[in-house]
Amino acid sequence: MFFNKNKTTKKEVTTSLVNKSDKELKTTVDAKEKFKSKIKELSPLQFKVTQKDGTEPPFKNEYWDNKEEGIYVDVVSGEALFSSKEKYKSGTGWPSFSKPLEEKNIVEKTDFGFLGKRIEIRSKNADSHLGHVFTDGPKPSGLRYCMNSASLRFISKDKLKDEGYAQYEELFTKTKKQSEYIIVAGGCFWGMEDLIKKEVGIIDTIVGYTGGNVPNANYQVVKTGTSGHAESVKITYDPSKTDLSKILLFFFKIHDPTTKNQQGNDVGTQYRSTIFAKNEDQKKIANEVIKKVEALKRFKDPIVTTIEKESEFYTAEDYHQDYLTKNPGGYTCHFIRD
Repeated sequence: MFFNKNKTTKKEVTTSLVNKSDKELKTTVDAKEKFKSKIKELSPLQFKVTQKDGTEPPFKNEYWDNKEEGIYVDVVSGEALFSSKEKYKSGTGWPSFSKPLEEKNIVEKTDFGFLGKRIEIRSKNADSHLGHVFTDGPKPSGLRYCMNSASLRFISKDKLKDEGYAQYEELFTKTKKQSEYIIVAGGCFWGMEDLIKKEVGIIDTIVGYTGGNVPNANYQVVKTGTSGHAESVKITYDPSKTDLSKILLFFFKIHDPTTKNQQGNDVGTQYRSTIFAKNEDQKKIANEVIKKVEALKRFKDPIVTTIEKESEFYTAEDYHQDYLTKNPGGYTCHFIRD
């Protein structure tokens, strides 16, 4: 920890008063004075995060899983910061964005904390602590702006004009955000989801059970291998950034499609390799990809992946969702092959 001459303990960040330059200190003081009334209206958590550089709990905050379209503004000043267009599922439990909506409203500062050197993100006008930016994000930026929900206020696209943000309406009217989905199975869904969700164009991933004959399937039923269900991943993607062929080719890179009803140590029909096609177009593409993979001859044994008609998908229990993010080092038999 850093200490000043009066032995007052400060956080090891450049935004603490002991580390601020005169110019930065004046900016902070001016911001606090300008937004004094707004700061008084903050909840205890919002105050802790924005004013005391705190961090909210992962997976237990307002926006980490928000899928509604709109923009995110500073909870104190209202300055526009991020858009849902650039929000993606990072699996960290905090709202994550690949880039800012308005770079002019973002300030980067070096943070020397317990986790080493990091880049802190603050709002320009209110000087609110927002979060940090990391270099493990999706392409093309390769950045992950990991923000605190407590620092943000969400404004849905339908309320932009009423809230005074009419200039951002065109983001959601020019090109309506499209999405498609495909359901695949290739062994334990923990490892499948963990790798797939990091790919370019993936909007969301949900693990669950499908392909069986027992209603309201759950883990206790599926694990017996008698219900006909497969542990599966429902992949929602943006077709303007990726396509089904690319997703399925990656699917074949992360599991072994030559072992029937088995992946690694997991054995049973619930661990089969299957593509669940919702229509003839998906079925056609799936067949084309299988032929392409066979032509590459990367597997010495025949591919046994089946194509089944999409059936009822039952979302798995909460503890299965983003399992390897919540439990780093947990079991997986999946990896990316060359």
